[in-house]
Amino acid sequence: MNTTKPYLIRAIFEWCVDNQYTPYIAVSVNSNTQVPMEYVENGELILNISQNAANDLVMSNDYIQFMARFDGVPRKMQVPMNAVKGIFAKEVNQGLTFSLDPEPGSENKQIPDRPNLEQKKQNKTSDKKPHLQVVK
Repeated sequence: MNTTKPYLIRAIFEWCVDNQYTPYIAVSVNSNTQVPMEYVENGELILNISQNAANDLVMSNDYIQFMARFDGVPRKMQVPMNAVKGIFAKEVNQGLTFSLDPEPGSENKQIPDRPNLEQKKQNKTSDKKPHLQVVK
């Protein structure tokens, strides 16, 4: 069975477009994420995926792909769905947040010079039940 995450991301994106809001995604950078690393802070990055900022935007069930300009230079972005922490409308700060899915094959894998945040999070939350969080 497919996860609902890519469908929910596309729904919030469409809601943003319909209401003339600017959709942003919060990304936890992992080894499969292709983003300009010089803009990553604390292993995270916020990306504008509006039609004005993201050219050739494709949101599949596995990845969000697009071209974006950073300091005037076009860069290819590829964000795995398992790295998307949330999607929100900039103007009203409304959207959805997601728990991070483990990166395939990453149970014991660490990205050099970065702690394995996924493994730490899994250890802390393994005894807790899932819960919903209201985002205002």
